[in-house]
Amino acid sequence: MNNVPVIKKIKLTRFRLPLNDIGYDVSFGQGVFYEPGSLTYTSPLSIQIFTDEGITGEYITGTPSVLEQIQILGPFLIGKNALEREYIYNNAKSILRKHDRMGIGPIDVTLWDIAGKYFNAPIYQLLGGYRKKLPCYASTAHGDRTKGGLDSPEAYGDFAEQCLELGYKGFKIHSWAQVDLNKEIKTVHEVGRRVGGKMALMTDPCCVYDTFADALAVGRACDEENFFWYEDPMRDGGVSHYFHRQLRKMLKTPLLQGEHVHLVEAHSDMAAAEATDFWRADPDYDGGITGVMKIAHAAEGYGMDLELHVGGPAQRHCMAAIRNSNFYELGLVHPKLESTRFNYFKCGYQDNLTSIDKDGCVTVPEGPGLGVEYDFELLKKYKVEEIIIK
Repeated sequence: MNNVPVIKKIKLTRFRLPLNDIGYDVSFGQGVFYEPGSLTYTSPLSIQIFTDEGITGEYITGTPSVLEQIQILGPFLIGKNALEREYIYNNAKSILRKHDRMGIGPIDVTLWDIAGKYFNAPIYQLLGGYRKKLPCYASTAHGDRTKGGLDSPEAYGDFAEQCLELGYKGFKIHSWAQVDLNKEIKTVHEVGRRVGGKMALMTDPCCVYDTFADALAVGRACDEENFFWYEDPMRDGGVSHYFHRQLRKMLKTPLLQGEHVHLVEAHSDMAAAEATDFWRADPDYDGGITGVMKIAHAAEGYGMDLELHVGGPAQRHCMAAIRNSNFYELGLVHPKLESTRFNYFKCGYQDNLTSIDKDGCVTVPEGPGLGVEYDFELLKKYKVEEIIIK
């Protein structure tokens, strides 16, 4: 193609998708857990960017709260060269400076989808990707309230053994929102006793501990079981440099922080403050693929590793081009659930418990752009709202 793709229209569509046998603990701000017979809903947002070259970028984000920010940013994009992602990224930072800037990410991923389709190449190749198989860890759903699922330390131990047998390279605990410190510590020890030394182990309390003493007690249990990392323990939301620096001084288990600070500057500040050992980034949260690669390279400059938050097509393309990254987070998985996600792909793409190969890896989509196809025909009946920007 000789002409650059110019943005002429943006379509934003919000859906309300049902999930069976899944509960969501809104009272504690936690994630999903197994609840037989229940029905909950998820509200993803579709972004479609149309260009005058007939190329359409498509991306569905699970972060619907960005809708208003994208509406603020959208008018700026009309008439712009869709390939000039760096220019758009930097201007978006200014436009959204009074917000958390999470609206940048889904737009940037959609622009990368356009670029891949324009050059007829998967995104990981445009990034200089060098690996196609990504080693995975099983990232669990949250602790259950009913019998029969992840309802006890022993159940977590059973599931860890199941994941080891499936071929997973690591196992991460997401525990209960209603903190029972003794139960938390027992879970760390039970999983360590069952599979310690056979796979990398992590725990992520999702910012629910109220005191430094509680965070320290669970961290010391992680020390005893040689955990690979300890993630987001404290109810500060994972952003306090001082707290995490103090915790690092008293533990041998590495901390993984940064899920709740956004963009490369904030991640670099956290590392400079010696408040983390591993970095965390997410294309939806951290300025898209452009932002994640900036964070990965900054971490590389510090000699540190970047671990991507949750799984998805954008994460796979990024990880394929990042040297200093250990695992793909496959989740949230549960022994009683085929999936904790609504499947809106029509190309066979999945991030389910059994998505790994015999080596415990997933592969990177090979089609142009993100390399996935969304089933918009299926999604039609779940549409809640559509907004056009042009």
